Amino acid sequence: MNNDIELLIQGLNDPDVNNRLSNLKRLRELVDKGYIPKPYVNKYAVNNHIHTTYSFSPYSPTKSIWMAYNAGLMTAGIMDHDSISGAREFIDAGKVIGIATTIGVECRVNFANTPVEGRKLNNPDQETVAYVSLHGIPHTQIDKVKNYFSKYQAERNKRNRLMVERLNGIMEPFNIRIDFDNDVVPLSQHRDGGTITERHILYALSLRLIDKFGKGEKLVRFLKETLKINLTKKIEGYLLDEDNQYYDYDLLGALKAELVPRFFIPATTECPDVREIVRFSKEIGSILAYAYLGDITESVTGDKRSEKFEDEYLDLLFEVLKDLGFDAVTYMPSRNTIEQLKRVKALCEEYELFQISGEDINSPRQSFICEKLKLEEFRNLIESTWALIGHEISATEDVNKGMFSEETKKRYPSLSERIKIFAEIGRKSFSGEAYR
Repeated sequence: MNNDIELLIQGLNDPDVNNRLSNLKRLRELVDKGYIPKPYVNKYAVNNHIHTTYSFSPYSPTKSIWMAYNAGLMTAGIMDHDSISGAREFIDAGKVIGIATTIGVECRVNFANTPVEGRKLNNPDQETVAYVSLHGIPHTQIDKVKNYFSKYQAERNKRNRLMVERLNGIMEPFNIRIDFDNDVVPLSQHRDGGTITERHILYALSLRLIDKFGKGEKLVRFLKETLKINLTKKIEGYLLDEDNQYYDYDLLGALKAELVPRFFIPATTECPDVREIVRFSKEIGSILAYAYLGDITESVTGDKRSEKFEDEYLDLLFEVLKDLGFDAVTYMPSRNTIEQLKRVKALCEEYELFQISGEDINSPRQSFICEKLKLEEFRNLIESTWALIGHEISATEDVNKGMFSEETKKRYPSLSERIKIFAEIGRKSFSGEAYR
């Protein structure tokens, strides 16, 4: 039985979406029959920012739901870069296992001609360009969102090809080369509407480096002495361990932190103007959120260097976000200090910006659970998640019934009142039968 269960779990990443969902249904049956124990449900556990294979992740949308379920999450939200193509599978998988879901898209936008132009926002690679998230997308708008981002995916791939060639130039002296079509594209869900990112490029390089040097000391020596990559003690320890089950992802993280600046080409045509994305979000009835990063001392995911971001001009940034028409701010509690989180929370309350939490899942080392949500001062993030779910349900029925529609704001001007109303809608829609 254990072997059968393991095969079913592996099948959650099957190339065919129908097979993935079929395997999940079988796993659910085994849970119901008692062959697989039900996980302990963490009632504080919510996560609205889970990446899948439709951008970059070890997990398909179906596998993401299975991982979320086994982590004890009450709710789970898909959030892929420039792609919503995994959303319907995510929704269906959530229904199979019994987890409440939300869907969204993360993208980069251009803040040119705003008071924060020229500043490093939340993007480690490029000034003026920032990551934002469209949360709670009504299900009736999925195809419209997919069509909207298809042109930006095409523009991104033009730059991806150029970056692969620049990377190959760096690696040429070592007789190392990757091919975009043969090495990078197959690592993605491009054929099914997925996005290809810098992580795909670096993952292809990671596999090539492992193939050439093997795992362990020889590869670490090449990284440190030849490529001059600065490895933290923790990452170096991971890469010296030849039995490390996450070796390729740890290598990818080390390369992303240090190598990207050497081959990165600034994104231009693939980044819509921030005002355009504000208009589009309102048109489709989603909740537009700025993704707060904050100054970094040590990266949780191991793929970001210690660096300063928004903290020194955070008050100005919030003024700009409010003036532009943003609805919310999303942040990753495990990535920031308590002091940073308290400041962001206070500014959100001052500017009446909805607060959304999420753990940026794209590596197998990351936990789906955020321990800081146990703290009383961050319980509001649980309530806001249920409000997000309620918004998505209501806006799917009618985009004019969403939490930030003009009709709703006119009826309920207070954000706190709207959160209570929509949270109640969200909770009533979910019975939590997966854990019973």
